[in-house]
Amino acid sequence: MDDRGYANPDLLMTPRQLHDRLHDESTCIVDVRPTHEYVSGHIPGALHLDLYGISLNNTGAEALEGFTWTMAYLMGSRGVSSDATVVFYENDSGMRAARGFWICEYLDHSDAHVLDGGLHAWTAAGYGTTVDVPIPDQAAFEMATDAKRHIGYEEIRDSLGKADFVPLDTRSDDEYYGRVARSARGGAIPDAVHVEYLDNLDETGAFKPAAELREMYERAGVMPEQTVACY
Repeated sequence: MDDRGYANPDLLMTPRQLHDRLHDESTCIVDVRPTHEYVSGHIPGALHLDLYGISLNNTGAEALEGFTWTMAYLMGSRGVSSDATVVFYENDSGMRAARGFWICEYLDHSDAHVLDGGLHAWTAAGYGTTVDVPIPDQAAFEMATDAKRHIGYEEIRDSLGKADFVPLDTRSDDEYYGRVARSARGGAIPDAVHVEYLDNLDETGAFKPAAELREMYERAGVMPEQTVACY
């Protein structure tokens, strides 16, 4: 990744870096866009897994365990093994790719990345797409979990009002202000800071430089020393 001041620059991958790995058998490229977009053209060798509709509306222990098993199975069924380099992408640096990245992080997969700028950046760099659909081999994806990557509603509830804790609402303005409800009730968690995920991106759909992001979050009240619960 080009140096834009990130603490963990390797989490993002540039189109050039991904292009250099196209024929690397240890790299799994995962297209998380809707099916109709994938079949219209995708990065050569990319496998398809639309994660948007696979969500969890109950963070209890049993439901989370079932969700974890489902995610590990889906990854393995798409040919993603526990020791693969996984690169998720969509049209830009959006929430679908971020969801795939988080799932790998939660399942303790240490080599997951997001294509910065997504397919738009890929084509803007002059790289081609294909409609050929690869048939993945079943892979072994271990179902381990990293508890540090997840926070349940109980811990959030018990942490509200503490100076070292902040809920970060990354949804749209309409969801945050309760004009649109995509859950049982509209509105936001009490005292939540609102920074829509799109505010992290520049006009091309790639992530803004670290200094710009840091200033935006600190201005909103999110500090590096705090525990941040994103939702």
